[in-house]
Amino acid sequence: MLITVIRVRLLHSLRYLVAVSLLALYLVTAGKCLGQEQPPQTEEQRQAREALDKGVRNFKNGQHDAAIEDFRHAKQLDPQLLNARLYLATAYASQYIPGAPSKENRRLGENAVAEFRDVLTIQPENLSAIDGIGSILFQMAGQLYDPNLFAEARNCFLKHAQIQPNDPEPYYWVGVIDWTLSFRANIELRERFNQYARGKELDNADPLPQDLRVKYAQEYGPTIIEGIDSLQKAIALRPDYDDAMAYLNLLYRRKADVVDSETEREELIKMADDLIDKVKEIKTRRVTPSS
Repeated sequence: MLITVIRVRLLHSLRYLVAVSLLALYLVTAGKCLGQEQPPQTEEQRQAREALDKGVRNFKNGQHDAAIEDFRHAKQLDPQLLNARLYLATAYASQYIPGAPSKENRRLGENAVAEFRDVLTIQPENLSAIDGIGSILFQMAGQLYDPNLFAEARNCFLKHAQIQPNDPEPYYWVGVIDWTLSFRANIELRERFNQYARGKELDNADPLPQDLRVKYAQEYGPTIIEGIDSLQKAIALRPDYDDAMAYLNLLYRRKADVVDSETEREELIKMADDLIDKVKEIKTRRVTPSS
């Protein structure tokens, strides 16, 4: 269920990137480029802007392959034309389907990431490019479970948070990634233990044995703390952020697996349970008509 929610949110994020770029159409056609480029000075620069405008029209009409060729041509004519790079990345991202396993789909995602990286060579703090890379890498990492890609995606959202510290979204995604990594490791530890267990197997809700707890705390304790801190920041910025609360609840349960004291473990479980109640309350309030 949670993975489904993540995919839906990422799909919305990718669509948002596309929408942001399309909103720039009017700025482009009015001669006000999204990247605030200078007016064309050479014939190649003029042709590049014509190709860009043509690509935007094709993109709006659903002719994505033609739009990609137009954006490529604009980029070749004027490598410094930021909008050509941003639209090219966005065109690839618009065709990428989160969760689809085909090689062609992965190629589209890789192309989008490469083009977003190109944007950052010109404008290192472009949030559309940073978020585009983070969102697509997150999806790719989950397809075959690649911790390195998850870490790279997390770095993108951390960079967003540095640039725009009052935005709760990047903190949310850092928390989601930290939970994903720590949860997967926790499950794998329990599964390996159960392979050789004599007697009662270790349930997912059971405390970890001392040796496993120490190993888990050493390897994932910092990740869990980072995730908790990030989600708490997201909630502080958006007090009714129920999605962030849901993942904070899950990370409290992961933290319960690294603490020494049974009392502290019980306190963390209670904090997690309280957050579930708060999430339910917020969701109920949203669907209940105000009198």
